[in-house]
Amino acid sequence: MIPPTLELPLIAVGVLVVLAAGYLLYGSFVARQYRLDDSRATPAVLKNDGVDFIPTRPFYLLGQHFSAIAAAGPIAGPIFACMAFGWGPCLLWIVLGVILIGAVHDFSALVASVRHGAHSIAEIARQTLGRRAWLALVCFIWLALLYVITAFTQITAQTFIGVSEELEGLNTTFNKGGAVAAASTLYLALALVMGVVQRFLKPPMWLTTLVFVPATLGCIWLGTRLDEALVLGPKFWYTAILIYCLVASMLPMWLLQQPRGYLGGFVLYFAIAVGTLGVLFGGFAIRQPAWPTDPAMLDPIAFLRPPQTGAQQQWPITNMLVPFLFVTIACGACSGFHGLICGGTTSKQIARESHCKSIGFGAMLLEGFVAVIALATVMIVAPEQSRGAPPARIYGDGLALFLTRFLGPEAFLFCATFGAMAFSTFVFDTLDVSARLGRYLLQELFAAPGRVAGLLAAGATVGVPLLMLLLADPNAYRTFWTLFGTSNQLLAALTLLSVTLWLRRTGRRYWYTLGPTVFVGSITVWALCIQFYMGARDAAAGAWRTPAGDLNPTIPNGAVSIALLGLAAVFVVEAVRTIRRPPA
Repeated sequence: MIPPTLELPLIAVGVLVVLAAGYLLYGSFVARQYRLDDSRATPAVLKNDGVDFIPTRPFYLLGQHFSAIAAAGPIAGPIFACMAFGWGPCLLWIVLGVILIGAVHDFSALVASVRHGAHSIAEIARQTLGRRAWLALVCFIWLALLYVITAFTQITAQTFIGVSEELEGLNTTFNKGGAVAAASTLYLALALVMGVVQRFLKPPMWLTTLVFVPATLGCIWLGTRLDEALVLGPKFWYTAILIYCLVASMLPMWLLQQPRGYLGGFVLYFAIAVGTLGVLFGGFAIRQPAWPTDPAMLDPIAFLRPPQTGAQQQWPITNMLVPFLFVTIACGACSGFHGLICGGTTSKQIARESHCKSIGFGAMLLEGFVAVIALATVMIVAPEQSRGAPPARIYGDGLALFLTRFLGPEAFLFCATFGAMAFSTFVFDTLDVSARLGRYLLQELFAAPGRVAGLLAAGATVGVPLLMLLLADPNAYRTFWTLFGTSNQLLAALTLLSVTLWLRRTGRRYWYTLGPTVFVGSITVWALCIQFYMGARDAAAGAWRTPAGDLNPTIPNGAVSIALLGLAAVFVVEAVRTIRRPPA
């Protein structure tokens, strides 16, 4: 019998061993299929302009790419899933999914972009499948980005909301939500200062790091002293966060996004270090159940049964193990959003083709371990304590427990603020990148360059999520998250389909991308059909609002689900037409 305090460390060590083996064995196998050739000049070398196309050493590029892809997805998803399905299925899907599907997706998207002049996956689809497929994919990506922004904004706002609590033994009150809001605001202001300093004073990078990284930790400490300064409601924070996204998407990259991403990377690495030490040496026991507690969760047609009410209601339809386990964990195992990063910025900095393996395959495996750490933060909490709690709070409290174990209880205020701010820091990285990508897509779709068109495109990209959030229940983030995860993974399936067709037309093996395409595509289409059915059922019953008078989130989810299914169908039809052509 394994002692309870050793179960979690043994699981973590086992995961690390399996991930390492996956990189060395399966990663090397996939790399051989692509015939990576360092004698072939990459777009970064051919088009080196010192702005977008810059050959970058793999160590630095790995950090930049990892901080761009490792946002809130691999944190919130595993926590949601563990509370619904138990940690056993979550752990299996994270480990197997990240090796066999997620890392293959990222690696393949990166190689395909490098081989196609560092173009995006949408442009590759235009070249491979034609304009109609490109149009469908651009619209699909934009709708998916709307749900990224909606889900992440609502979850972030939850970290900024709190009440003052008496802290036993510290003889003080503390509002953690207010402290996180203050610390996050100071952090963004610090990033602006860093951008200005770098632009005009041009200090050496080591000096910038030496000054601004400790200053980031100083922002956290100062936030604990200003915990009552920004105590505001959720609708204020929805509006403020999305105004920030609008402004950030229009600012020059050097002013905010680059310095914020650089500082956020250090917060990410610190959070990973704290999580790893806490899991391995914290001595915490597992308190969550390993497997689903209700066998009805395995019912494949539960969504067709009459809605449960009152005391009989045990779990929502989205707690059906299949297909919702996979789309709930989302980025922790596979993320279509990563393909946008691979083809958007990373492919323009690959100095040699052989670097694609460590950047594409390796970074996704690291993200899988981030998901395992997030899973651990809820595994150590009893079900009655975690039930109904936002994932940001669970993750933040978990990191605080890990850090306090080593720094001592007197550091609790700093640790609690750091844990929650780490989550919001990851989200900011995703939010403003998503807003910027949405602006790019709309401007490209309507062929409308210029600042005014950019502002209108950015306004539409953040305006739709703002309208949904102002109308919806403040606790609707779980429902929004489900559609976000579904659209995100269906985007991954469409990306893998594009790569599969490219491999087929060039006469290469493609089963290792076709298999994940079929699996992820089937799961996500199934999940979208259920969400469409739920939305249509509620709309037909006139249930447009919740008992509290807010917009029923299943209604917009159902409408967007059918739109995504239609766009994906157009893309697949164009793919079938391409398959009928003889290989090149």
